[in-house]
Amino acid sequence: MSKRDYYEILGVERGASEADIKKAYRRVAMKYHPDRNSDDADAEDKFKEASEAYEILSDKEKRAAYDQFGHAGVSGNGGAGGAGFGNFSDIFGDVFGDIFGGGGGRGRGGPRRGSDLQYNLELDLEEAVRGVTKQLRVPTLVACAECDGSGARKGSSPSRCGTCGGNGQVRMSQGFFQVQQTCPTCRGRGTIISDPCGSCHGAGRKEEAKTLSVKIPPGVDTGDRIRLSGEGEAGPAGGPPGDLYVQVMVRDHEIFQRDGRNLYCEVPISIVDAALGGELEVPTLSGRVKLKVPPETQTGRLFRLRGKGVANVRGGGPGDLLCRVVVETPVNLSARQKDLLKELQGEWEGNKHSPRKTSWFEGVKTFFDSFKV
Repeated sequence: MSKRDYYEILGVERGASEADIKKAYRRVAMKYHPDRNSDDADAEDKFKEASEAYEILSDKEKRAAYDQFGHAGVSGNGGAGGAGFGNFSDIFGDVFGDIFGGGGGRGRGGPRRGSDLQYNLELDLEEAVRGVTKQLRVPTLVACAECDGSGARKGSSPSRCGTCGGNGQVRMSQGFFQVQQTCPTCRGRGTIISDPCGSCHGAGRKEEAKTLSVKIPPGVDTGDRIRLSGEGEAGPAGGPPGDLYVQVMVRDHEIFQRDGRNLYCEVPISIVDAALGGELEVPTLSGRVKLKVPPETQTGRLFRLRGKGVANVRGGGPGDLLCRVVVETPVNLSARQKDLLKELQGEWEGNKHSPRKTSWFEGVKTFFDSFKV
């Protein structure tokens, strides 16, 4: 049919991957689809041209022959009446099956699996670290007990759909190609219910809230997901149920922040403890521990308490607790306390008591001196 370069027709480079070629064909074919361009006489020709190009370039052997010999290498393999164009419906279904109802992702006739569900579960940090058992109340669709999920009244049974022959799919002719669609009579079930169940009205499923006891393992963190097989929605027409996914989110803690297996916390200390050193009591998730603060400790210093963090749910020992000390400035001072601090400030005049302050001001002086000509 076409003598134009196949790569040019699809708008891809000669070294394009199979995925790129498929994506390009899908884009061009959607653009020139005859059903979308009923007022454009050239659209069908362009659509066929793109399909011819895709048929050749999506086949490794044909593409190799075309790359080496051009159109002469694939003569008889392409074109609207060519021998190779008979499998066009397979090409079209492969590329457009998810749009037009074809494709192999969905079972034809017979029960389909129910939908998966997600439950968002919030936990305290202590619950996430130690593990906990939670009772979850989950609204879902369950199989009707009256008809065992069939949708037919007790004593009767669904009959095979006469439109699709029980396949759940019908072929619709559109121009020179065929498209598979869900059967409009049985809506993909493959069966017809002539005497529906009085309890579920033929749906085979009923809305219900069920209570599940879920064991949360120690060490879970925000973003972790627990799969409960078979606890999702019941499938239509007696199909198997889907799964329930419990999505974990850990609430913020007043004291600790978690980063993987490690915990972080800030510990305020007085200026006296920072200068002279001392021993402080700090909290952990397993109780209080003593933290020794050496003399001349600066604010922001991290102290590591090994093994006081969190054991990961995927295995391995617990992490550490890292305590960041913050020197607290005294407030609500009395007149005498202020006088004592002023007296102490006089004793501190000089460089040896505030080395960081001295070096910082020296850096500032150097910075401004650099602007001087």
